[in-house]
Formats: sequence, structure tokens, C-alpha cells
Amino acid sequence: MSGHSKWATTKHRKAAVDQARAKVFAKLIRQLEVAAREGGSDLNSNATLRTMFEKARSASVPMDTIERAIKRGTGELDGVRYEPISYEGYAPCGVAIIVETLSDNRNRTGAEVRNLFVKNGGSMAEPGAVAWQFTRKGQVELAKTFDEDRIVEVAVDAGAEDVADEGERWMVTCAPGDLNAVRDALEAAGMTPDSVELAMVPTQTMPVAEPGDARKVLRLLEVLDDHDDVQNVWSNFDIPDEVLAAVQ
Repeated sequence: MSGHSKWATTKHRKAAVDQARAKVFAKLIRQLEVAAREGGSDLNSNATLRTMFEKARSASVPMDTIERAIKRGTGELDGVRYEPISYEGYAPCGVAIIVETLSDNRNRTGAEVRNLFVKNGGSMAEPGAVAWQFTRKGQVELAKTFDEDRIVEVAVDAGAEDVADEGERWMVTCAPGDLNAVRDALEAAGMTPDSVELAMVPTQTMPVAEPGDARKVLRLLEVLDDHDDVQNVWSNFDIPDEVLAAVQ
């Protein structure tokens, strides 16, 4: 399993017991606003907005809340203007991290993200210092109840590059431009995804074999992910399953 996939799995388990729905809603609402501002309010022509819309609906964000967010994004309603900002850095053991944020105050967000890195044993890096270790991919997660051969047949025909067993679910990977086609093909075949997103997938991973080190890495990822402005945290750690289980 890749470092990103293991972190994604960790977040899924955390989300299963996470009662802070307001924070989840706030992050999704920001994503809706920015997607609408950059590509318009039409779900059919704005693929990013459609993806954010479906994520919001699957998270039970009320429809009227979604509609207001889209209208703020297009300027039909007044609202705060958010801009996407990415930060790069390192966790303990040289683990690479990319932090994607949506902020209405660049200076504040940058200072707070840097502070989280420093306080938790990490360090910020210059733009580009970490990003070369990742590549942008479309990812579709499916329940294990679906047949692997059928997933491969449908997804590959639609442009998918790979179908992998990620333990608790199937992971379909594709080029960013093929994400909507792959999702649509799977849905048309009766296989509704658990999640659909554009991810930063590591091209190489950094092994973390000691429980103490693993705990430090995961702690930094967790505090970054909990920040209100942070939308995604991508990492290239590779923690063995037995170490991850011991830490959790």
C-alpha cells in the first residue's frame, strides 16, 4: 500500500467516529465556493464542482447549504473570497508532505501551518522542494462488495490506469482528465463509488519502521488535517501494517 493510501485509510477510520460535522461541512463548503467561482455553477460543464457537489451530498451537507455556497462562488450572494494555497514540508524521518489549503488570509494561514510543522517535529520547505515526489492522479474508491474483474473491465475501458486492492476497498487510479469518465462508467454499471477525488500520489515512498517515529509522523499529519483552512494533506510515508496497527 502506498503512503497516501495508508493515510487515506487512517482518515477513513478517524472519520467513522468523528462527530465534528461542522468542521467537515465548512471544508466542503469552501471547496464548493472555489469550484463555482473558477468554473461556473453548471454541474455538467464544471467537473470539479460536480465532484465537490457529490462529496458534499455524500457527507450529508444540506442541499440549501450547497446551493448558497455555489451562489457565493459565482457572486450571486456576498461572501468571503477564498484562494487555494499549497505548502510543502517534511515530517520526522524525512517524510514528504504537501498541504493544500483554501484561505481568506494568506499570511495568517502560512504562519499557522508553519507553526504546526515546527511544533510537531517537522519543517517547511520551499515551493517545489517536495512536489516533484508526487503526481496528480484521479482516484475512485469502491467497496469490496463489488467484483474486481468487473471493476477492471469497466474502469479500464473508460481510461483507468490501475485497479488496486487497498485492504478495505478497491482503488481505481486514472489520469486527472479521465476521472469523470471513469466515475460515470462505474456508476452506469451499477457500482457507486465511496469517494471520487483528485489526489497527489507519491512516486516514491519513505519507510518509517519504528512505532515512535510513526506516531510522530501521524501526529503531524493529524494536526495539519484538523486546521480549518486545510483541505487535503498528502504524504509519502510507508508504515508497515503491524507498526500502524500498534500505533493506532
